[in-house]
Amino acid sequence: MEYTEFITHVQSLTQSESREEAEVATRATLEIIKQIVPSDEREELAVQIPQELREYLRGSETEPIQSLHLQEFIERISQKESVEPTIAAIHVRAVFAVVQLAVSPDNFRKFYDYFSHDYEELFTISMTNKISA
Repeated sequence: MEYTEFITHVQSLTQSESREEAEVATRATLEIIKQIVPSDEREELAVQIPQELREYLRGSETEPIQSLHLQEFIERISQKESVEPTIAAIHVRAVFAVVQLAVSPDNFRKFYDYFSHDYEELFTISMTNKISA
């Protein structure tokens, strides 16, 4: 998936008038994902998303936070974007949906598995058939 297509999908799903808003939402979401998903898994995602977005998943070799509650996750994105938490949640849902389109099903499942059950509302599809490790 190309960058323009990725951002256009996010913009469409958020029903935003502004391409810039979709870009900011995408960057903020990817930067906060860095705090949850380990670097090797982020790298698997990074190589499958547009090159212009990869840098937002890379770096920060510190250990990911083991548990980031949904509200805290949304609040961090809200602060990065300078928008209300309800808007940030809409943005995250859109970015997650487009990431799902952009990456392989196996990589998306691995990504999904890093989020606790309370995050399900942010995913557009139910993945309740998760394979137990």
